[in-house]
Amino acid sequence: MRWQSVVVAISLVALALAIAYAMTLGILNVGMPFRFRRLATLYIETAFSPWNRLLSAMTPAMVSAIVWDYRGIDTFFETAVFYGAIIGSIALLGFVTAPRRIAGRGLSLVVKTVTRIVIVLILVVGAAIALHGHLTPGGGFQGGSTLAVVTAVALVTFGLSAVVLKGVRCDRMVVLRSVGLVGITLVGVALLIASLLTHVHAYVFQNQPKPGAPIGMPYAVDGAIVSGTVLILNVLEAIAVAAGFTLLLLIFAAPEESPSSGRG
Repeated sequence: MRWQSVVVAISLVALALAIAYAMTLGILNVGMPFRFRRLATLYIETAFSPWNRLLSAMTPAMVSAIVWDYRGIDTFFETAVFYGAIIGSIALLGFVTAPRRIAGRGLSLVVKTVTRIVIVLILVVGAAIALHGHLTPGGGFQGGSTLAVVTAVALVTFGLSAVVLKGVRCDRMVVLRSVGLVGITLVGVALLIASLLTHVHAYVFQNQPKPGAPIGMPYAVDGAIVSGTVLILNVLEAIAVAAGFTLLLLIFAAPEESPSSGRG
């Protein structure tokens, strides 16, 4: 059986190399469109357009512009659905409570030492993806997912008990998750509330000034591009997603018969 696995692995690698080589030669480009669709062109032209701010999201990263500006309400409801799924998981499986002592010793000292270094790197990368998501490819969901990898790695290396005793608890993750969602809600209605106070028109999840709605968030602070609400929303989304995935990892990592799991 071992040689069969080797043959399958070699075949998959050869297939991937063949497809990559065909793409570099342009063999697989038959039928590809020679120009962008009108909607795609509109997004490209208006994502970051300082000379036409009334039609621009002022966000160099086009995906973040679409996610938080052009369709910000859809993204909010997607985050709310994810929140509902987390709450449903808690209702079905219960919290993971802190044990009185650490059960098991985890992996070897070498693995633990390397993991501590890797965890720092993961935290830096996750934060960078979230904080630069309005400028480069990335964003709040990607950054939050990367940050949640820390919990996955720690659970494998140190064990559930050690992670919970370090303060990574379900109740705290629920609080962080709620802070992220509430924060996104407040940012989404901030300009609307400001418009009511200043007697001008504005929209929910409005970022930059729009025709008929002159109020908007600053797209740059001291020369640094922040893309108005997009940077703030990316950070809040990263917090919400990281806490949500961490919570699920804690719940699913708890043994079913564990006296410390707190499941009903």
